[in-house]
Amino acid sequence: MSEDLTSSDTGSSSVVGVLLVNLGTPDAPTRFAVRRYLKEFLSDPRVIEYPRWLWWLILNLVILNVRPARSAKAYQEIWTDHGSPLLCISRNLAQGLQRELHAQSNTSIMVALAMRYGEPSVRSALQSLRAQRLQRLLVVPMYPQYSGTTTGSVFDAVADELKKWRWVPELRMINAYHDNTEYIRAIAAKITSHWRNQTPAGRLVFSFHGLPKRYFMAGDPYYGQCHKTAELVANLLGLDDERWCVAFQSRFGREEWLQPYTDAVLLDLAARGVRSVDLVCPGFAVDCLETLEEIDQQNRRLFMNAGGERFSYIPCLNEDAMHISMLAELVLTHVQGWHARVTSAWPTRSTDSNGTATAVGNAV
Repeated sequence: MSEDLTSSDTGSSSVVGVLLVNLGTPDAPTRFAVRRYLKEFLSDPRVIEYPRWLWWLILNLVILNVRPARSAKAYQEIWTDHGSPLLCISRNLAQGLQRELHAQSNTSIMVALAMRYGEPSVRSALQSLRAQRLQRLLVVPMYPQYSGTTTGSVFDAVADELKKWRWVPELRMINAYHDNTEYIRAIAAKITSHWRNQTPAGRLVFSFHGLPKRYFMAGDPYYGQCHKTAELVANLLGLDDERWCVAFQSRFGREEWLQPYTDAVLLDLAARGVRSVDLVCPGFAVDCLETLEEIDQQNRRLFMNAGGERFSYIPCLNEDAMHISMLAELVLTHVQGWHARVTSAWPTRSTDSNGTATAVGNAV
């Protein structure tokens, strides 16, 4: 009588895995936790394109001795009883997407959430999918506009983990959805909903995360995709050109970044007599330090102190139903042709009466 040596991860079912990846967050709003997070983030050569030896000196001798304390204070301003807003909202979004995918499809699609920097790591999220018989993987970076600093870095992290696996799943990756119809509609609907509660401001500012100008000059498409997103949303809202503008926030260091800068735009608007501003950040999937503290606190004070009378920050899509629905449609579009219920590609191993191991079952 043969003995079945099949492990629990071999069977007839397989999983299409969806890996949602957001930027990341420190574990706590403390100097120590922020320093650990910043060290991982700012050590990524995709993020900082300086000679490694030079940047190591700048990062370890200057930045990590100065910036963590200041950033920790900013995180303390937005931290909740449940932890980091970015992580909490991202978890809710992933759970909502899982429910929506199960409701729309009878296939076995499993969603896992990862942070590019910090926890849950890309490695741990991929390992959790692997444990569920992962055979096909769709990576969804939560960055609507592509940049090598964000989406490109996610690819690096996924590849770094998968290159250690003996059996690598089929792989697809969404590199941008900046002009996706449902995404544009969701952003426009978020703005329209805000305008139902208060009169539209004198100017709608689309603020995107900044990027060093030399990255754009080297061929990064981010700048053009940001402008395309803003233009599509403005057109859908029926806005004249003078009613809206694009700006870039969160610059770091002394070199020139993409312009115009958000703080400079707000000061200029106030100087020209614009007394009310609505500001939206369509480059962020969920609210985070850059939107809740930098925009809704720092830039609000800047505009009001310069003579503004009303500053309204329009929140990100977060876990809104339209966001979940949009992501579900995006996922289902990109997994077309993948059947989640297939003959397992993992061979079942058993032994015959002579104790010889044999493989039972065929790969897909």
